[in-house]
Amino acid sequence: MNEAAAAKPSVAGPFSLFERMVAWRYLRSRRKETVISVIASISFLGIMLGVATLIVVMAVMNGFRAELLTRILGVNGHLIVQPLDSPLEDYAQVASRINGVPGVKYAIPLIDGQVLAQGNVGGGTGALVRGIRGEDLGKISIIAGNIKQGSIVGFDTGEGVAIGKRMAENLGLVLGDTITLISPEGDISPLGTTPRMKGYPVTAIFEVGMSEYDSSIVYMPFSEAQLYFNMDGRAQTIEIYVDNPDNVDALKPKVEEAAQRPIDMVDWRQRNETFFSALQVERNVMFMILTLIVLVAALNIISGLVMLVKDKGHDIAILRTMGASRGAILRIFLMTGAAIGVVGTLAGVVLGVIICLNVEHIRQFFSWLANERLFNPELYFLSELPARMDASETISVVLMALALSFLATLFPAWRAARLDPVEALRYE
Repeated sequence: MNEAAAAKPSVAGPFSLFERMVAWRYLRSRRKETVISVIASISFLGIMLGVATLIVVMAVMNGFRAELLTRILGVNGHLIVQPLDSPLEDYAQVASRINGVPGVKYAIPLIDGQVLAQGNVGGGTGALVRGIRGEDLGKISIIAGNIKQGSIVGFDTGEGVAIGKRMAENLGLVLGDTITLISPEGDISPLGTTPRMKGYPVTAIFEVGMSEYDSSIVYMPFSEAQLYFNMDGRAQTIEIYVDNPDNVDALKPKVEEAAQRPIDMVDWRQRNETFFSALQVERNVMFMILTLIVLVAALNIISGLVMLVKDKGHDIAILRTMGASRGAILRIFLMTGAAIGVVGTLAGVVLGVIICLNVEHIRQFFSWLANERLFNPELYFLSELPARMDASETISVVLMALALSFLATLFPAWRAARLDPVEALRYE
């Protein structure tokens, strides 16, 4: 009984060494298989470039959103509080009570006003003046931590202002120069309201890296802003910075209770809803469009395998005659096509990661090569090209590419498995 069992030929299991060797042999080109090899190479390159492009584009768009969100929420409060019943004369007390709410980092009284700013060159530019206390300006890390010239130490004691780097460049201003601010809300006279014009020395120049803010915001001492905008003893709003901006809805009832007066609250999502919704729609559309690159590469796998099956009809007949089952033939061609997809996907991930890690250097290189500034900050808001990879998103790209590659191999592999030895000889 044992001798009979030993004499019985052993059957190799699925994906055995034999099947892997045959699949690997079919991936290697011979002189008469040049066309098939070219199609396989094009499929590999298509999948690699498609996956790399998807990873890079998604990372750059994530980087744009994250950087814009960081700068927008760094300069502007997460929650804006405005009084409904009377002028905000008790702003210091209200801000102090809101500061005690768990989850609130700090509450800052502000005075905002639109002005025309003039410097040493140009006809002037529109600007947003923000009246703020010196201690509060030091809390806004994106401003206090990016002072390029001058200092905000003693901000309350002087009449100097802090302006953005791009505004200084546009108006031809340097540290110590005078910037002239013209407000339509000036002095009231018998002839009506006359514009108010006043010059302030530039005591600090900051750069947050977002051109919209670097070219339009002027920080002014709070007491001086009260005089300039005719708001003596009052604040216009209180901006609240919280620990978790996504949890701002849960803080609204607590803030309203701490204010102890009727207030209107607007959070950062309401103020920037259109902007971030447009970014999300663009991101989703780009993902779908770029997925087509991987789909086209997967279709190339189908055409390459169909030609390979036709070319290997005689080999399939020999394998079937030697005892290879339909399942073995199916698995051989599945591995042949899937290998292109798997290797192409892995190569695409490596290429995408390398590009993401060096995307700013690549931008600078092409800017130097074209002798032109790519991604102008005045159009794209940011002074540098950011890239932030998301692990779950990268995994979804990899799984999508692998799924398309495996699906592309099913029909050619099934067609190869359907051939019997007699029919296969017709492909010779």
